[in-house]
Amino acid sequence: QVQLVESGGGLVQPGGSLRLSCAASGNIFSIPSMGWYRQLPGKQRELVALIVSGTKRTCADSVKDRFLISVDNGMNTVYLQMSGLKPEDTGIYYCNANIHVRGVWDPVDAWGQGTLVTVSS
Repeated sequence: QVQLVESGGGLVQPGGSLRLSCAASGNIFSIPSMGWYRQLPGKQRELVALIVSGTKRTCADSVKDRFLISVDNGMNTVYLQMSGLKPEDTGIYYCNANIHVRGVWDPVDAWGQGTLVTVSS
């Protein structure tokens, strides 16, 4: 019914920047919240940043001065602008969205396939 497609991952040198994008598609009525999670090597998936109602942002302490989440409601797309990247940011980044699907009572918790971010010199 819904799909999240991520893009923008890749290899970047320490101190560099990347922008991740995640586009939602399908029979969407509304998307109350969208966010980014990551899974670092050997660790559990963790919240990176969340945006609710297009304006209320939450960011993990480890990235709050370096990463910024934003959303284009008209395009059902969420972005994660990452700057000052560090080797410890290396991992798989996942998009997540809470989606109200047309004709469905309960919201859908959707996940993207993940995109790899590698920070290395």
